[in-house]
Amino acid sequence: MNNMQLKALVRELAALPMETEWVEFKHNKAIPDDIGEYISALANSTALHGKTNAYILWGVEDGTRRMLGTSFRPREAKVGNEALENWLAYNLDPRIDIRIHEFDVDGKYFVIFEIQPATNRPVRFKGTEYIRVGSYKKKLHEHPEKERKLWRIFEQMPFEKGIAKSGISSDDVFSLLDYPNYFRLMRQPLPDNRAAILERLVKERILIQAPDGTYNVCNVGGILFARNLQDFERLARKALRVIIYRGDNRVETVKEQEEIKGYAVGFEGAIAYINDQLSRNEQIGQALRSELRMYPEIAIRELVANALIHQDINIVGAGPITPSLPK
Repeated sequence: MNNMQLKALVRELAALPMETEWVEFKHNKAIPDDIGEYISALANSTALHGKTNAYILWGVEDGTRRMLGTSFRPREAKVGNEALENWLAYNLDPRIDIRIHEFDVDGKYFVIFEIQPATNRPVRFKGTEYIRVGSYKKKLHEHPEKERKLWRIFEQMPFEKGIAKSGISSDDVFSLLDYPNYFRLMRQPLPDNRAAILERLVKERILIQAPDGTYNVCNVGGILFARNLQDFERLARKALRVIIYRGDNRVETVKEQEEIKGYAVGFEGAIAYINDQLSRNEQIGQALRSELRMYPEIAIRELVANALIHQDINIVGAGPITPSLPK
């Protein structure tokens, strides 16, 4: 989010009549264990209530909603000798996406932790799962009815329907997604106007149109059709990387290539790059010589496709892994 969007968000959150299951207000209090427990509770409650994100907002006084600003500096905070952000990530399971925003509003400093909802299982902090009950933080096992409902949601909510990027304009949609290649791959004619393109992408559940007229990009749209996966923070680590090592071990790297495009629009380029790196044998016929690839192209295609398909897509910090190929 840019600075203007952050300012609008903090005013929108501060205008809420009370804390919700997906919003927590704080002034300056920033106890590390307390923050970790709130992240777990908010991530699980956000999934339970079908919200896009949860937020911890520092700088707004709970109860009065006065915008006071805060002295909390999360990127300077440490737990022992470890940075707070790394410490939180280590103690959260699974390691969900947490985006930290620091910004000024009317000369006052604010901090927002933007928290990804739980996806395939409840988020734990130091081995314990938490949940919000109204504005209170509770242990999930103390509320079995909420725990059962949460697991039912996980069973019914596939990764593809999750939100990769929210609250973007139609112009952003066209800059973020390689929509011409979507229509090419689907063997459909490209509509001749923007409204028809957006309507089609919404119909195919690549986009969801929000009530305010903005769009949310679903995970399936981002992971398959992103022009650059780095534009989607939750998907950035899912980019396909091809690493060439010297010798038979993985100690010395010769070169590394990252395919920044979504899987569908970048697949052909990735296969061509891998094939170009592999050795070829020369076959001499009666009159002409020809080159034979060491591995059939179809085998490379299957290898890469299987690596993409069979990864644990819900783990934010890891990408696809393929077996090594001798050169």
